[in-house]
Amino acid sequence: MAIQPDMIGIVVSDMAAALRFYRMLGLSVPEGVEGEAHVEVITPNGYRIAWDTEALMRSINPAWAAPTGSRVGLAFKCDGPADVDARYAQITAAGYAGVKEPWDAFWGQRYAQVADPDGLHIDLFAAM
Repeated sequence: MAIQPDMIGIVVSDMAAALRFYRMLGLSVPEGVEGEAHVEVITPNGYRIAWDTEALMRSINPAWAAPTGSRVGLAFKCDGPADVDARYAQITAAGYAGVKEPWDAFWGQRYAQVADPDGLHIDLFAAM
């Protein structure tokens, strides 16, 4: 069997805050897992997304240090251009940071960017 990508892992400083944010993006994260060190869900398209606490990372590798900058991009496909605008408004109204307000991208999509509680930039998009 060939090796294949299977999961995106995100290290978080506050599991509860992270899960609240990702629930706003439509991920079906079960309630009551906010105190866990590792949480994962399977998306409707079969991909896994997981969250691990910084404490868990340090228990696995005592030399682990929180990275600076954002090198991984996550993009969430919305139902349409109006949904991009609505999701952006909902997320920023809930107190999360907007990175770039919705715009019509030259490549033919409605696009916006928000930041999760740890500063990871999340793209919202839909075909126009």
